[in-house]
Amino acid sequence: MVRRSYNHLINEKSPYLLQHVENPVDWYPWSEEAFQKAKEEEKPIFLSIGYATCHWCHVMAHESFADEEVARLLNQFFVSIKVDREERPDIDQIYMSACQALTGRGGWPLSIFMTPEGNPFFAGTYFPKASRMGMAGFTELLTRISDLWRTDRGRILKSSATIRQAIRKETWADTSGPALGLGVMEKAYGQLLQTFDATWGGFGKAPKFPTPHHLTFLLRWHRRRQDPEARNMVDRTLEAMRRGGIFDQIGFGFHRYAVDEKWLIPHFEKMLYDQALLAIAYTEAYQALGKTQYAQIAREIFTYVLRDMTSQKGGFYSAEDADSEGKEGLFYTWTPRQVKKYLGESLGDLFCRFYGITPEGNFEDGTSIPYISVPSQIFASQEKITLEELESTLRNAREKLFQVRERRVHPLKDDKIITSWNGLMIAALAKGFQALQDSTYSQAACRAADFILDGMRTTQGRLYRRFRHGHVANPGYLEDYSFLVWGLIELYEATFETKYLKEALHLNQIMIELFSDGERGGFYFTAKDSEVLIARPKEIYDGAVPSGNSVAALNLLRLSRMAGNVSLEEKVDQWLRVFSLPVADYPMAYTQFLNAVDFMVGPSQEIVIAGYPDAETTRAMVAVVQQKFLPNKVLLFRPEGEAGKKLSTLSPFVEGMHPIDNQPAVYLCEGYACKTPVTDLAALKGALQQFPLTQPSPPRRRRG
Repeated sequence: MVRRSYNHLINEKSPYLLQHVENPVDWYPWSEEAFQKAKEEEKPIFLSIGYATCHWCHVMAHESFADEEVARLLNQFFVSIKVDREERPDIDQIYMSACQALTGRGGWPLSIFMTPEGNPFFAGTYFPKASRMGMAGFTELLTRISDLWRTDRGRILKSSATIRQAIRKETWADTSGPALGLGVMEKAYGQLLQTFDATWGGFGKAPKFPTPHHLTFLLRWHRRRQDPEARNMVDRTLEAMRRGGIFDQIGFGFHRYAVDEKWLIPHFEKMLYDQALLAIAYTEAYQALGKTQYAQIAREIFTYVLRDMTSQKGGFYSAEDADSEGKEGLFYTWTPRQVKKYLGESLGDLFCRFYGITPEGNFEDGTSIPYISVPSQIFASQEKITLEELESTLRNAREKLFQVRERRVHPLKDDKIITSWNGLMIAALAKGFQALQDSTYSQAACRAADFILDGMRTTQGRLYRRFRHGHVANPGYLEDYSFLVWGLIELYEATFETKYLKEALHLNQIMIELFSDGERGGFYFTAKDSEVLIARPKEIYDGAVPSGNSVAALNLLRLSRMAGNVSLEEKVDQWLRVFSLPVADYPMAYTQFLNAVDFMVGPSQEIVIAGYPDAETTRAMVAVVQQKFLPNKVLLFRPEGEAGKKLSTLSPFVEGMHPIDNQPAVYLCEGYACKTPVTDLAALKGALQQFPLTQPSPPRRRRG
């Protein structure tokens, strides 16, 4: 029997780190032991950061980290550290900033060379083992850097100190300026309009990322100004993504991004946060624009997540890989021969024509990524069948092929449970319940929230970042608190379970104590007592996921109104100045933050329903409010009896709100003034119709 040799990652739980446990590279996890070894042996550190479902991480691992020659160089001249960016986003954020500063770009795998003190002096992403196509070879790079470390270490140390200072200066930069308002929102809208792809939807050129917060911002702008261009950008993008290969047409769920402008060829990994944020975008679009197809797409996303990404205990897994059997996309692609083998000639031919599966293929090796080549109504007309017949036929065919695909070798599932991403999924499911009134979603959101609240906290109530196989690890970061608080707010508004509002307020207060910058305002990414790194970042950019500060800002505004705590709103008022310079300069990069600005500018609404939970009229009134697109509202339900008293301890202003003449009463407040309570369902619908904002904007001429 061959005895396996393991490196220092053997005791880790991260699927990404465990992928490298048998590498001949003597990997260490991020630890004092690794840094001490580098200091004692006077060696530079090679830091490699990636994640389990990263395609190019796999490529570099296969080419270099599994290679004996590369391992010999790394083991002889460096101390090598592996980091899972999803478990340690604080480390990733700092060294990604260094890479972007040094090279002008970033990505994963992230490759950093640094001193034993953690100061970076050289950075890059993927390196092939040998030089090719203008890219430096990794073996050559290791040799050159080790030679420089021996012969010109002083210059390296001086350079690394300069880079560290630059990172710290950027992190601590004072970005305060005038308060933000409608002007910066209109500027963001104009920038989105300029970069919008009117042909294929989305923003910018290839590669194309979903960026759902662009769309939720545009929905708010459309509501505010009734701007048809804002609606068009949302419609075009949401419809094009659902038709494209970026959507898994067989098993549902969205892939990470499209490498082309048509949304056809995806990077095949599936991330939990994409499912959550896109579900929110489709749900809000259904509420705002009334298109039932958006409700169906939200249901499809939830179907995928609840089927494939949910643990037995209720928490949600992180991701699924792009690769299976060593090949990207193999699990998801088809040939006409494969389809017809299982569907028969006639149905298989129909399926292939509808989903663009051709003999020549649209992907690699003659395979095809299913996508909707022609809208369903047009295709049905061409086939001389009804739309209902087509949809029923395709649904049955998809279900058959899904069962066939289930027998294929599946991509790796990253089954760690991350608090922040679970918070996003809880928010999405809770919003999904409110819009669709399907208790499956609220129940799943409750299970996930209870799992985290019961199993991913310290005895002091602080959050852990990660759970896997019964083990928790790493103290929570800003986004873990702010995203979970978001989920709990939505979950309270879905279920009116007082405990979720109580936990939201409690975790929000812990977040303020641990992360706030009392001097400048805003929140740091790491807690005040967390591990000391070379910088303490304060992030506001809304990238693949929104920033912790952006989400926290809107949370504070909502909780301020829900609890009647003005001090929380005052913090956000300060933030609108703290971050105003970068946001005002390029607001398109901060669209989730602008959703908080939209709430702050107002008008916003406080809606309290007082009634008996089991009464039919009460349930009808609740459903009317939950289903309507009111992004700047907070919703509370005050039942009679002991439950009402519990709510009053959290929201004292609801104490005097009761049913009227044994009928549910809806208390509507807007612009710091309350209207006469509404006790009639028709009157409530009429009152909510008056909530849309301001005047239509003047027509705009498309630029360019």
